Amino acid sequence: MSDFHFPPHLPYRPYHPYRSLPPASFLLALALAACAAGPDFVKPTPASPDDWTSWRSGDESLRAPVDTGETLPARWWKVFGDPVLDRLLQRAFDASPDLQTAALRFAQARVQRATVAAQRGPAVELTGNATRQRQSEWGAATRVFNALGGGAASASTPNAAQLLSEPFTLYQAGFDASWELDLWGRVRRSIEAADADTAQYAALLDLAGLSLSSDVVRNYLELRTTQRLVRVMRDDIAALQERLELVDARVRGGVLDHLDLERQRAELAAMKAQLPGLLAQEGASANQIALLLGERPGALRDELAPQAVAVEFTPPDLALGLPSEAALRRPDIRAAEARLHSATARIGVAQADLYPSIRLGARFGYESYLSGEFSDWGSRAWSVGPSLALPLFDHGRRKSVVQLRELQQQEAAINYQQTVLKAWQEIDDALSAYSAERQELRELKERERKAQEVWQLALARYDGGVTDFIAVLDARRSYLQARRERITGEGRLGSRYVTINKVVGNTPPSADTAH
Repeated sequence: MSDFHFPPHLPYRPYHPYRSLPPASFLLALALAACAAGPDFVKPTPASPDDWTSWRSGDESLRAPVDTGETLPARWWKVFGDPVLDRLLQRAFDASPDLQTAALRFAQARVQRATVAAQRGPAVELTGNATRQRQSEWGAATRVFNALGGGAASASTPNAAQLLSEPFTLYQAGFDASWELDLWGRVRRSIEAADADTAQYAALLDLAGLSLSSDVVRNYLELRTTQRLVRVMRDDIAALQERLELVDARVRGGVLDHLDLERQRAELAAMKAQLPGLLAQEGASANQIALLLGERPGALRDELAPQAVAVEFTPPDLALGLPSEAALRRPDIRAAEARLHSATARIGVAQADLYPSIRLGARFGYESYLSGEFSDWGSRAWSVGPSLALPLFDHGRRKSVVQLRELQQQEAAINYQQTVLKAWQEIDDALSAYSAERQELRELKERERKAQEVWQLALARYDGGVTDFIAVLDARRSYLQARRERITGEGRLGSRYVTINKVVGNTPPSADTAH
């Protein structure tokens, strides 16, 4: 609404477009005002590249090909081929406290929307009361009686004030109805804002399901990777122990130097020192999974027991569909868009409060101070008619609210743009990290193979007396390190795949069924 400057000798009043109009023009203004106040929301289109090779900051070697004809499977964790993981995820969707909290917030938003929508229709209520009351002897009723010529009573008759102040019971019952005409779209904009809030919490529910599935799978992979490292470590300790006994026997037989025995013992002690840390890490990952499922520590001991045969993960090629579709799938972008929609609609709500509100009211009932006459037709009482509330002067409060809502909309628009930019930054980082991890894993496997060959060769030369025991220890240490790095690299690659699905908004179906 525009600001107007009034002459100094006139009191300030907010400008109203309906003032000083003839009746016909006033009715026309009401008809034209039936459209909702405030700006209409225009759905934004999130910025996205034309293809997956654009908007990339990494080296060209990290730009792996992406299939745009297909998308990642909805149950993306199936690529790990682990039935235990499948069962854990189903339990997580059924019992996760975080997911339940998000579902309750979504349900609250739907109830709030129904509450706001109820303002569209009339409100009807049944009223009834029976009150025992006494009026003042010198109240308004006595004054009216005297003014009408009742005068003072004689000495033999009661005083009029005493008669009027006699206690009596008043019986009342009836129906009250009221309906606010939504001329300026306040209710419509309120419903629009409530719909946007519901969409926001629906997106946040999807985000909670996506975060839950990602966290469960990531912690599960870390657990299985740690368990593989523990098993490898124990096998290596057992092998070193056997080797130590062999070296000890040769030292006693005078074939080897006592120094070789001490080196073997030092190598064994160093490896044993690494085992407790891995066991603690295994327990921490198990506890994190239990927390995600809403379980106590140790409740998943049987399900999370070490596997006899490790499930190997074969990294699939990426099928992400079109970049624009990936941006629209992300729950955080959909939530940011809904917040912008809600903020835009609330501008209309605030602007509608600048205009008068018209409420239609009606009442019909019975009223009597005689119980026997309460149901008599003559005891009926009714009223009908509109009521008008005109906002004239409130020290600029309503206009300040409009300005506040406009600023909040600008903030929501900036937040939306920032959310989109952050999404593509995360996608770029995830794609580069996944491609780099695949390349690194190939090199780690090759390094492990070569290190094993060197160790076997050094061991054969030592047994043949060609080299000393230091060469054997160095070769074995290199092989064991290469094997551990390969196992860790496989776990990291699985985690990178989890991140890919999260950043492209691959919401699991179990989260969709919640609403």
